[in-house]
Amino acid sequence: MVEAHEFKAVVFDIGGVVVRSPFLAIARYEREHRIPENYLNCSIVARGSEGAWQKFERGELELFPFYKAFSQNLSDTVNGNIWYRDFCKRKGIQCPELPDALHVDGRELFGMMMRESSQYDPHILEAIRRIRAADKHKIIALTNNFSRNDTAIPSSELDFLGWQDGATPNKLKALFDDFCDSSTLGTRKPEPRFYLLACERNGIKPSEAVFLDDIGLNLKAARDLGMETIHVPIGGTLTAVKVLGQKLGLDLTAEPPKL
Repeated sequence: MVEAHEFKAVVFDIGGVVVRSPFLAIARYEREHRIPENYLNCSIVARGSEGAWQKFERGELELFPFYKAFSQNLSDTVNGNIWYRDFCKRKGIQCPELPDALHVDGRELFGMMMRESSQYDPHILEAIRRIRAADKHKIIALTNNFSRNDTAIPSSELDFLGWQDGATPNKLKALFDDFCDSSTLGTRKPEPRFYLLACERNGIKPSEAVFLDDIGLNLKAARDLGMETIHVPIGGTLTAVKVLGQKLGLDLTAEPPKL
């Protein structure tokens, strides 16, 4: 492991790290519509680079065409059931009864996800504040995002999504020295090019960065490039911050600030 003084940057994922995880909204949608747990996320991931979600995060789809394609992707039970059976087999869990048909409303689901992820995590905010005060490390965001798509959207739709201040509010961007957004850079996690581009923009090597994310595939891609990684599970931000503090040689924990 690289010594603490050798790290030059901390790289944060946004959804699930700096703000609440949109996966919470997916889980709620599944419960409300009696869809097996993790079924929709399996479909999103297994769809691969040509899926509606992935294209939207690379800025290749506008919002309303995305809604239609996202609905179609997630309503596809022919592939969805195959992918979910494989998921259950990998996890060693019993596969429940699977749906013959689904009618997933992509707009409804995406709106739930965006509103869920508008809440900031107090432990991460305090960590960023303390890293900033120490003035020893660059603070970088590396996020699969949608900000290229938040222009020319009716105000009523922005309200529905909780995007009154845009998909990426200025107060969020202000936390970071650099904000690497998949939809503006045309590449997304876990594509290696995205990580390398973030390093190039900030004059660092991958081995000089600590990366925090909530998704295993994203962390593996970072490790393969030489980054130090920290997994941030749902509800695990305080523990992750303590681990980060140990790696940086900084005290990053305190009573959460009032938001």
